Amino acid sequence: MSKRIIVGVTGASGAIYAHTLIKTLVALQAEVQLIFTQAGSQVYAYETACQPEDWSDGVRLWDNEDLFSPLASGSYPFDALVVIPCSMNTLGSLASGTGDRLLTRVAQVALKEHRQLIVVPREMPFNVIHLENMLRLARAGAVMMAAAPGFYHLPQGLDDLVGHVVGKVLDQLNIEHQMYKRWEGRRSS
Repeated sequence: MSKRIIVGVTGASGAIYAHTLIKTLVALQAEVQLIFTQAGSQVYAYETACQPEDWSDGVRLWDNEDLFSPLASGSYPFDALVVIPCSMNTLGSLASGTGDRLLTRVAQVALKEHRQLIVVPREMPFNVIHLENMLRLARAGAVMMAAAPGFYHLPQGLDDLVGHVVGKVLDQLNIEHQMYKRWEGRRSS
């Protein structure tokens, strides 16, 4: 049985992370459900030249205003919610326990039902409020994963950097992938 992953896309820059994650999850035959915030839709269209509704083939798009969606209920089975990229506005809503939109409600469901919530903040620098919100979410059970690619795999371009971040998210989801070369120790000279 494939995993059911909900992907939330907010208005922070870094839509390429969401786009690559969605494309990879589809290729790996996961069931993908999408929720875009209003700003998330706009940034996604601007940065990827794609529209949220362009997704098909195993991808379901939900309206962020639809609190009657089955995703809003703890009885709806899903494996994880990944908020990528996560704006500081959405981060603050998640940390405060707000559930007034579908994305924030699904995050509250993930936490209360002890399902995986992965949050990928993409703004910087962080101020004390941002850090406290991240700590609050981490204490509640969320996995905080700043979009900070590694360089030990000797990236050759943007795709390699994005692939590293997306690969680390897939690692958290326990989904096998080939997004980046894993560390094998120091190379001999």
